[in-house]
Amino acid sequence: MSNDVMTELEDKLKKSLAALKKDFSKLRTGVASASLLEDIKIDYYKQPTPLNQVATIGVPDSRTITIQPWDNTVIAEIEKAIQKSDLGVNPMSDGKTIRLTFPKLTEERRKELTKQGGKMLEGTRVAMRNVRRDINEKLKKLEKDKTISQDDLKKKQDDVQKLTDKHIDMAEKLFSEKEKEILSI
Repeated sequence: MSNDVMTELEDKLKKSLAALKKDFSKLRTGVASASLLEDIKIDYYKQPTPLNQVATIGVPDSRTITIQPWDNTVIAEIEKAIQKSDLGVNPMSDGKTIRLTFPKLTEERRKELTKQGGKMLEGTRVAMRNVRRDINEKLKKLEKDKTISQDDLKKKQDDVQKLTDKHIDMAEKLFSEKEKEILSI
């Protein structure tokens, strides 16, 4: 029973890390990436549809993203969706292809993005601590129900703390890598 709890802990911590990686992939670093467009949805036949399901997305160079819709009638919808997003770029269209050109990041914008990444990291830390708290409560309940001994409870709580610390360290490492990427010119 306590092993199930430990498996649950590890799964939840891994999910928190995966969510942080996904959030970091959306932080603009001065290098164009197709992942910046992942959350953009367009109104396609009155259905919210992810951009990558109606167009081919390419990254010809480090500051440009090209979007080639399979159906040219959605170009206006794609442009509208990009303008509504918080990417901070204006789409340019030639009737067949949409180009997004990302300007070089200013020093101020880089610092702002680093702060944003720090907030994402802190949110992940809080989520991981909440998972730790929930798992410790489950372990205490198991001990109260006499499913595990008091010694097992202490050992498992130590294991929970070590596992949580390990995952928080991994999250901090991800942040420091992202910070270097953002601040490099």
